[in-house]
Amino acid sequence: MFDLRIRKVMERKKLLVAPPETSVSKAARLMARKNVGAVLVVKNKRLVGIFTERDAVIRVIAKGRDAQTTVLADVMTADPQTVSPEESFGQALLMMYESGFRHVPVLEKGMPIGIVSARNALDPDLEEFTSEAQRRSHILSQR
Repeated sequence: MFDLRIRKVMERKKLLVAPPETSVSKAARLMARKNVGAVLVVKNKRLVGIFTERDAVIRVIAKGRDAQTTVLADVMTADPQTVSPEESFGQALLMMYESGFRHVPVLEKGMPIGIVSARNALDPDLEEFTSEAQRRSHILSQR
């Protein structure tokens, strides 16, 4: 998994972006509609934060804030850690584990192009890829 590049596993199709002034309520509806756990908060095409399901629970619901009037800028994680598409997926998983988060924005030339999540590690295609890589490695080691 440490040889697998983020570009191969990141979610592009499901990438959800919203401006900082978006209400939590609207962001939550968009996340539900796209079946994603995070929205990248973008201003002038640049990543300024990330808002996750966990943020909704801890920073909004648990604190009794109104999701209709609270905006992402007030409850997002500002300036989140990011990765490039050429970095190792294994390193990204390690970063998530050590830092206690589940989603990492993928930036290329400073622009958000995707997102990786801990859930990507459970992807059946990734599992198949990993098994095949291990099988090939074993065959090569037998030579």
